[in-house]
Amino acid sequence: MQTKRAMILVSNDPESIRLGADDLVKSLNDALAAYELQDEVDVSTIGDVGRADILPLVIVYPEATVYGPVKAGDARYLVEEHLYKGRVATDLLAPPKQLSGHIGWLRTRKGYNPAEQRVVLERAGRIDPDDIEDYIAHSGYEALGKAVTEMTPMQVIETVEKSGLQGRGGAGFPAGRKWRFVRGAEGDKKYVICNADESEPGTFKDRVVMEGDPHQVLEALAIAAYAIGADEGFIYIRGEYGVAYQRLEKAIRQAEEFGFLGNNIFGTDFNFHLHIHAGAGAYVCGEETALIESLEGKRGEPRTRPPYPTTNGLWNKPTLVNNVETLSNVPAILRNGPEWYKAIGTPSSPGTKVYTIMGNINFSGVIEVPMGITLREVINIYAKGMKPGSTFKMAQTGGASGSIIPAALQDTPMDFESFRKAGVSLGSGALLICDQNVCIVDLVKVLLQFFRFESCGKCTPCRIGTQRSYEIVERITQGQGQLEELDKLLEMAAEMERASNCGLGQTASAPVRDMLKHFRTEVEAHIRLGICPTGVCPMVVEEEAAPA
Repeated sequence: MQTKRAMILVSNDPESIRLGADDLVKSLNDALAAYELQDEVDVSTIGDVGRADILPLVIVYPEATVYGPVKAGDARYLVEEHLYKGRVATDLLAPPKQLSGHIGWLRTRKGYNPAEQRVVLERAGRIDPDDIEDYIAHSGYEALGKAVTEMTPMQVIETVEKSGLQGRGGAGFPAGRKWRFVRGAEGDKKYVICNADESEPGTFKDRVVMEGDPHQVLEALAIAAYAIGADEGFIYIRGEYGVAYQRLEKAIRQAEEFGFLGNNIFGTDFNFHLHIHAGAGAYVCGEETALIESLEGKRGEPRTRPPYPTTNGLWNKPTLVNNVETLSNVPAILRNGPEWYKAIGTPSSPGTKVYTIMGNINFSGVIEVPMGITLREVINIYAKGMKPGSTFKMAQTGGASGSIIPAALQDTPMDFESFRKAGVSLGSGALLICDQNVCIVDLVKVLLQFFRFESCGKCTPCRIGTQRSYEIVERITQGQGQLEELDKLLEMAAEMERASNCGLGQTASAPVRDMLKHFRTEVEAHIRLGICPTGVCPMVVEEEAAPA
């Protein structure tokens, strides 16, 4: 994706629209075309920024210069002065005053770049993924060389710990602490596994990493193996990821030829051999113990924990399991240092997060932005706003097992601590943006249908709970639900979270809880009034039997 050098944001709150914001956007695009800047500058919209005195308001990034009020007739002058000649359009400058909320965050964000801030995806799209020499030319394998020739294994672990890197699979567990656990576990053989079984609906960020920069994953795995004392590792990849599989397989061969994998890496006594294994399509194998069972040739079912994989993992040996995104941060951390990494994101959640964004928005795809960004910023800046006629209603923030959050929480910083305090989950990084035409009950029914199908059936709370929850929600969508069943849904949700054997059952009830916490009025409309406010649900009314 081509990086734009600048971005123009135009306020599009109701008052701005009344004052001509739509015409202003069109005029700005026309002016950019006139100066042949349309390929260098993006035009997008932003919501209320707390400056009712200067609407419509325009902010030009990366300088964060605020203009306003700006009329459509001012567009050519603004573009000519600021974007073409590179100087401030002084006649349109807004009087100084602090911008509120999310825009204020953007102005103070150190190193903010509207074209994203990339760590994990730094090379994706810029290098030939099939050419190891291209990867090497872009600092490839420098971090591995530094680790095995200049650092002890414990120094590598301490560096990862100091960086504050947390697992990007959803739980947010400190990566360095997990590495330390495996390093300290007793065992004559240890393994490292890359969890690339990306089966969360709506999530394809790891696929972009593996297809665009496969050697980065290999380098990270080799560093992790050196740190924990492993000489063998596996990449467990989703079976449907054919291109990623082929590129990783080729990358392994190339790395072995260049001496970055195999024996005596960088002329040291460190040996590391890497294998790739394709899964068979089971969602539950994204859970680390089910993944390990599958690697061992067994049915992919989660193990009872404890013991944990850090002490009793693959073939009962100490095993480190990290996902693709978590591992892909490691080479940059070793190259640039932990303080560099901690300067990105928030103090409690350093670094960046890779998101897949989709739904009722103008741009869908993959973005990488600092931790702590808000959902409103993602929608207005990176997704280029809601589609015409759409109003933001809710978002699912982490795939099927993530949280459904209402508009009231769209200014909550998206980091592990802030989301935890708000009672929601960051999840895998899939952002499904829904407008006013999406029915919450129908959405939850679809999610429960997925969970009941993907449950491995090993434990009763998940096997029965997902089925019974689906049946109740399906009745509600047909206008046949009962109010007392809502309490039953919450009781089952609590029991599934408490007693299920793995994360699938423990999080399968999250959509139900969020639905009843944030959208209960809409749910009760289906039951009390027999209507679906969005008109999505069929609301089938049972007819009385005709007299004999």
